[in-house]
Amino acid sequence: MVYEFEGRTEKEAIDRAAVALGLEKDDFDVEILETQRGGLFRKGYVKIKVHTPQPGNGAAPSVSRPLEGEAGSSAAGPASQIAFSDAEAQNEFEHKIIDFVEGMVERMGYGCTVAVLFREGRKIGFKIDSEYSSILIGKKGKNLDALQLLANIYAGRLGREDIRIILDSENYRIRREESLVRLAYTVADRVRESRGSVLLEPMNPFDRRLIHTTLNDISDVETKSEGEGLYKQVRVYYRGSR
Repeated sequence: MVYEFEGRTEKEAIDRAAVALGLEKDDFDVEILETQRGGLFRKGYVKIKVHTPQPGNGAAPSVSRPLEGEAGSSAAGPASQIAFSDAEAQNEFEHKIIDFVEGMVERMGYGCTVAVLFREGRKIGFKIDSEYSSILIGKKGKNLDALQLLANIYAGRLGREDIRIILDSENYRIRREESLVRLAYTVADRVRESRGSVLLEPMNPFDRRLIHTTLNDISDVETKSEGEGLYKQVRVYYRGSR
């Protein structure tokens, strides 16, 4: 399900979403649609889109059940907070995800091995090692995003909609994040000099949110997502030129 919320800050908008939907903040994905800083004669404004795996009903936040093979531990418990831990699968669910990803890549005609990269909250990261990593990542990470989407759909079919699967290869996610932060600051400098705007390339929700949050603290620069579908574009513009 998809919902939209507004607030003076990103935190306020997310807090409102959590209360309205009766969910914990880790239970839904947030996409920032628009942000503008407040000023002497204008209040700050943030508009977000919330993606949830189930309809919000105002009920009390649900407690996720433990992963198979982790009797007595919650998916959000201490055991799942250990990042960069044991690369070996620790339960049937993780084994099934690894087998699924390796099977998808094999059917694409490439070989790979998959291992656990991290366990953090309701997220589990998996690392894909392959001599064909550049192909599996694809242009702007689109192939990796597609594999990750399928892995999350499969996790849902296993009854684990509460777990978010993150796939990475050759540390692409980290390198991409660093590249986007540099891009955001470079574009901000351009629009401040030109007093105009710049429309960035189409990006997935995570990349767009990174651009929005990176520039959120720059007082004379604002951002807004434009377009339809999953891959929207972020427009960065000088405050007052809109």
